Amino acid sequence: MRTMTLMDPLDARIILALDDDPDATILALAQTLGVARNTVHARLRRMAADGGLKPVSRRVDPAALGYGLVAFMSLAVSQAEPESVHEGLLDLPEVIEVHYTTGDADLLAHVVAKDTADLHRVTKAILAIDGVDRTSTAISLAEVVPYRPRALLHRLAKGRA
Repeated sequence: MRTMTLMDPLDARIILALDDDPDATILALAQTLGVARNTVHARLRRMAADGGLKPVSRRVDPAALGYGLVAFMSLAVSQAEPESVHEGLLDLPEVIEVHYTTGDADLLAHVVAKDTADLHRVTKAILAIDGVDRTSTAISLAEVVPYRPRALLHRLAKGRA
């Protein structure tokens, strides 16, 4: 398991500045923040290498790609075949995120589809994966609180972790 270096207030300020202006150059970020260009560059490289910065593609809304239906699928899986389940889920582009969970299900998958017929196709494909015993699906009607680490970044930037 990879160790991630925790961000400090300057890291948070760099990310907030990038959030405000995603096209900012490293030099512009350094000038805005009043720090050396090399400092900004080194910190961005470290955060990316440590996994603290996720790929830019995480910002893409699947609806812009034609996948406007969002669902969350609980999966009960055979404990003897977790690798085949993981590989099978990775082979389905509509499965955009998966977490191990506690409770009745073993995994929680964030799934997107074009419509309910497409979701049915995706569900059948997931059920066809060796090791998936059953699924339960909840379709999202509306996003109430979007993914929002910005408030945490503001807190850290002010020196309050």
